[in-house]
Amino acid sequence: MRSVRAEPRGAARREGGPGDAPALDVRRAGERAEALIDELAALADPAARDKAEELVRLLVGLYGAGLERMLGVVVECDAAEVLRRFTADEVVSGLLVLHDLHPLGTQERVRAALDGVRGRLGDGVELLGVDRGGGQGVVRLRIAGHGCASTRAAVTGAVEHAVLAAAPEVARVEVEQAAEAPPLLQIGRRPPGEAAP
Repeated sequence: MRSVRAEPRGAARREGGPGDAPALDVRRAGERAEALIDELAALADPAARDKAEELVRLLVGLYGAGLERMLGVVVECDAAEVLRRFTADEVVSGLLVLHDLHPLGTQERVRAALDGVRGRLGDGVELLGVDRGGGQGVVRLRIAGHGCASTRAAVTGAVEHAVLAAAPEVARVEVEQAAEAPPLLQIGRRPPGEAAP
């Protein structure tokens, strides 16, 4: 008889102390799960396909019910700090979004992510809007110029990563570059010996 072994506790995290970045990329895991579900739908054996899809639905429902009960206990105990830490953890937050249990909406999570980015990269990131039309979320941002092209690309990449980590349900991030401010007028000293007009 085959058995399914659970990963040891902490296996989903990198070496190091609490607060280290999680090794599990929630967005990639979700995309991989969707791809596997699509592959299951293409199985030739309908009995195997139905059992596999039932297994997926059962597990997702079980985890969702467990998360909902955990959040209920947190709210009943008025444990605001626990809830804050849940929502600040990338993996837990992604699971709460997946099961439609996250206490914050998409726009609130995107704003919080941008606040975190501003703390590291400075001002110059503006949220233009979050569109949910057509079932695909699109976040539109404006980013101020940051010198050379490679620096701008690095800043844009960091901002996109932060937004997609906070809001994995978002399909894409559209970034426009803010117009560069014209250089200040330079006023120099008059050359020595030159008379004023």
